[in-house]
Amino acid sequence: MDPLAALWSFLTHLDTELAALLLRYGTWVYAILFAIVFCETGLVALPFLPGDSLLFVAGALWAASDLSIAPLMATLVVAALCGDNCNYWIGRTLGQRIARTKGSRLFNRKLFDRTEAFYAQHGGKTVILARFVPLVRSFAPFVAGVGRMHYGRFMGFSVAGAVLWVGLLVPVGYWFGNIAMVRDHFELVALGIVALSVMPLAVEYLRHRGGPRRRAG
Repeated sequence: MDPLAALWSFLTHLDTELAALLLRYGTWVYAILFAIVFCETGLVALPFLPGDSLLFVAGALWAASDLSIAPLMATLVVAALCGDNCNYWIGRTLGQRIARTKGSRLFNRKLFDRTEAFYAQHGGKTVILARFVPLVRSFAPFVAGVGRMHYGRFMGFSVAGAVLWVGLLVPVGYWFGNIAMVRDHFELVALGIVALSVMPLAVEYLRHRGGPRRRAG
């Protein structure tokens, strides 16, 4: 199967794909989940990987499989923190050079600028808030590194964000994922979670576009 088609299938059928991985690889699925969350959080080139929906689906699957969510949550929190650290130090050491690069397919300049605007509005707590905003989540640690936020301060926000993110979405999936109506419409629920997650970004974008128009008028 074409890699892009395989990725699209995984993204649009998270419940069945993750269940198949659990069945095929057993406890090794923790390493797979760690890798996905680490890459989505730690590499600015991969912001399209699943985040919020993955946590919700994983919680629901662990409930259906009668597995404890404690190891799952610990794995995801550590993955998020490792990704944040990787992204922060890439931003701190190479960020200025990457940001100045034009025409790169691996660096989304618009998302970088939008994340900088997010920081300008919310300050350091952007590291926490961005945990719940897809795309921005992948750029917030990088921008913090580029801006040379004090590492101790960054880590405080990072730990709080990772614990809140995993601590909210995984239990929600665990508690509600086995309700018949939710289970029968899992793809729609996952898409709904993504839509709710990107809503703050969409509102911010519309406000940003509306501002110049009002000033021009």
